[in-house]
Amino acid sequence: MTELARIPLAGVIGHPIAHSRSPALHGYWLRRYGIKGHYIPMDVTPADLAHVLGTLPKLGFVGVNITIPHKEAILGIADIITDRAALIGAANTLIFRKDGRIHADNTDGAGFIANLRQRAPFWNPAAGPAAVLGAGGAARAVVAALIEVGVPEVHIANRTRPRAEALRSDFGAKIIVHEWVQAANMLDGAATVVNTTSLGMTGKPDFRVPLDALNPRAVVTDLVYAPLMTQFLIEAAAMGCTVVDGLGMLLHQAAPGFERWFGIRPEVDDATRHAVLGA
Repeated sequence: MTELARIPLAGVIGHPIAHSRSPALHGYWLRRYGIKGHYIPMDVTPADLAHVLGTLPKLGFVGVNITIPHKEAILGIADIITDRAALIGAANTLIFRKDGRIHADNTDGAGFIANLRQRAPFWNPAAGPAAVLGAGGAARAVVAALIEVGVPEVHIANRTRPRAEALRSDFGAKIIVHEWVQAANMLDGAATVVNTTSLGMTGKPDFRVPLDALNPRAVVTDLVYAPLMTQFLIEAAAMGCTVVDGLGMLLHQAAPGFERWFGIRPEVDDATRHAVLGA
C-alpha cells in the first residue's frame, strides 16, 4: 500500500480567538481553489505557546497565523525572523520548515498598503504627510509600510506618548510625535490619515478626535472592520474624503501565508469580501 500524502493543516493562534474571521477567510479560499487542507482556530495561552508550536508540525501543520497577544512574544520563539518582522517587533505569519525551524514574518504592513492601493487606486503616498492615530503593534506595521512606499513624513499621536516616542526612536526623523490632545491638529495637510486604535470598534469607546482639519482630498482609512463603516469613516466621507475600511487589510495580509502553506496565491476580490462578511 502506498503512503498517502498528509493533508496540509494551518490555523490561527490567539487568546481569545473565537472572534477571528481568519478561519472563514481561509476556509473560503480552500473551497474556492479545491485544496484538500484545513485552517483551524486555536485558543492558546501565553504559557503554552512554545509547547504548542513545537507540537503542531508533528501533527501535519505547515504554518499558522499569530494574533493578539502573541505577536511580540513569537519573536523569542522563532528560529528565523524576517527583517520586517524584526523592525516592526512582531510577527503574524509562521512557516514550519521541513528542517524543523520556525520562520516568522509580518505581512500586516504589506496588507495595509495592498488594501489602500486596491480600494483607492489613485492614492499617492508621496502626495503629502501621513497622520497615524495610535502607536501599538498595528501602528508599527503601518508606519514601516508607509515609510517604505515613500510617505515623506508620518505624524503620530497616541494616548500614552512614550509609545509614540518609541516609534520615533525606531524609525527615525520622518516620525513626528504629537500629544494626544492635539491629535486633531496633525490632520491639517495630511494626505493619508490612519486610525490604528480600537476607538470606534464595536464594544470599545467612541472615536472622539475632531476631524474639522481634514483635507477633503485625503485618503482616510481605519484598521477597525467591526463595524465596517466606523463613525470615523462616516464623518470623513461626509467631508469629501476617500475612505477605505479595514477589512481589506485583513484579507490582503492573509494572502502571502495562504500561498506559502497551500501553494496558490489567492485572489482578494469582492467575492472574498462577501464570503468573510457573510460568515
